[in-house]
Amino acid sequence: MLKGMKRGSVIVDVAIDQGGCVETSKPTTHAKPTYIVDDIVHYCVANMPGGVPRTSTLALNKATLPFLSKLAKDGYQKALKDDPNFLAGLNVHKGSVTYKAVADTFGHKFLSPNEAII
Repeated sequence: MLKGMKRGSVIVDVAIDQGGCVETSKPTTHAKPTYIVDDIVHYCVANMPGGVPRTSTLALNKATLPFLSKLAKDGYQKALKDDPNFLAGLNVHKGSVTYKAVADTFGHKFLSPNEAII
């Protein structure tokens, strides 16, 4: 797809910490943040939020505070049963691995989140 982009276009790979989402991406640093492949500028700085720690902390707090408030108000069991977003984020519950990729990676038995919270 790079061949179809205009010369000088910029790719910002915000998923570089997890391996990137573009085949030509490789981690860079704030000291040397860009490189060029096929006349396309790549910006793939690992931990981009670390470059603006105060702003990124405020943004993260704003995004997560409603979830924390819900947990505090309802408790984790009600939150897991009532909100599919909470349930989707469950990785381990009472000793059972409830996230398939984690179970597979570490050779543990997988138990679905729905089964785990019964």
